[in-house]
Amino acid sequence: MGHSIAGVTADGRSAGLDFALIGHQESWKAALDVLTALRGPAHPPLPEEEIRDILPWIPPRPVCHVEVGSPAGTRARGLYIDSFIPPDCLGADRTLDNVARVRSAAACAIKAGARIVSLGGFSSILIEGNFKQLPERHETVFTTGNTLTVGFVVEGVKRTCALEGRRPWESTLLIVGATGDVGSGCARCLAPLVKRTLLHARNPERLRRLAAELRMCGADVEVATELQEFSEPADLVICAASMASPSLLLGKIADQAVICDAGYPKNLSPLTHRCGATVFFGGLGQLTGGMQFSPNLGGVLNRHPFPDVVHGCLLEGMALALEGRFEAFSQGRGHITPQRVAEIDSIAARHGIHLAPLYNADGPMERELVVERCQS
Repeated sequence: MGHSIAGVTADGRSAGLDFALIGHQESWKAALDVLTALRGPAHPPLPEEEIRDILPWIPPRPVCHVEVGSPAGTRARGLYIDSFIPPDCLGADRTLDNVARVRSAAACAIKAGARIVSLGGFSSILIEGNFKQLPERHETVFTTGNTLTVGFVVEGVKRTCALEGRRPWESTLLIVGATGDVGSGCARCLAPLVKRTLLHARNPERLRRLAAELRMCGADVEVATELQEFSEPADLVICAASMASPSLLLGKIADQAVICDAGYPKNLSPLTHRCGATVFFGGLGQLTGGMQFSPNLGGVLNRHPFPDVVHGCLLEGMALALEGRFEAFSQGRGHITPQRVAEIDSIAARHGIHLAPLYNADGPMERELVVERCQS
């Protein structure tokens, strides 16, 4: 492909590389844009049918350098590595192939000399904190990045409630994908603040253990493996399930519910839009210190309606690099606590990384919120 990554030596290493980001594209349109940029302007764009044939044969590889700055005066240099997992191959039947791709992407990061690596999107779900699945790491450490994602989800829910005049302590919270790393972290942070918590996941034993943990802290908890089984509708909803496509159909939820779609790919099917529901995409942060790409793929990789917006899982590695803390901060399911969220939130804020402006599928929310209303 057209572009090479400047600054990487002949043996694949890059002097002074602070972080690496491992990601993949959630749609064929996004994958097409990345491949078109990599091929360079001298080559015409390929039709999507050809991209669907080509992408499974492209090995994980570095796509561009990323440099970020902090209002505190520090800077960090990194590398974005795409695993090139085909967007329609995220299902359980492709787990072994996809883990192999994440391992290859991790090997690229290690070879480049990255000190800390963030696993974005399905990468962290596939590894689930079992970093022993990754190649020998030398001095490179890995983080799932999920703690900062939880921080942004929780802050987004609180901000939306404040803007809408909601009182969380009078609300029923539903978490879809509750036993995953992000879902369980959100449950630990928010269950003590709401009237009631509904936990949904596929594994009943994990649900039972999480519910027992939350009840020990005084939370009122109900669990179900089917959304229709809950005894009451929810007016706060967090969708954090591991889904291969936006196909989630919510069960009974209250009119004018606040819904945070924190999935990557997104969880919610367009059919789930309810009358009066306020939907926003959660888990996103914004760098106020700026972010530069080389080659300049910012318009391709940043597909959000605001500048310098990145998923929290990737921002965690950047924040830790800016802080000079090269450690496996997030290590997989079950370790995210309110105390750890407060710690990474503080680190991120110190380096100008804050909750991104709220938006949804319709684009930026007017002023601060736009209520998505169904046609009657």
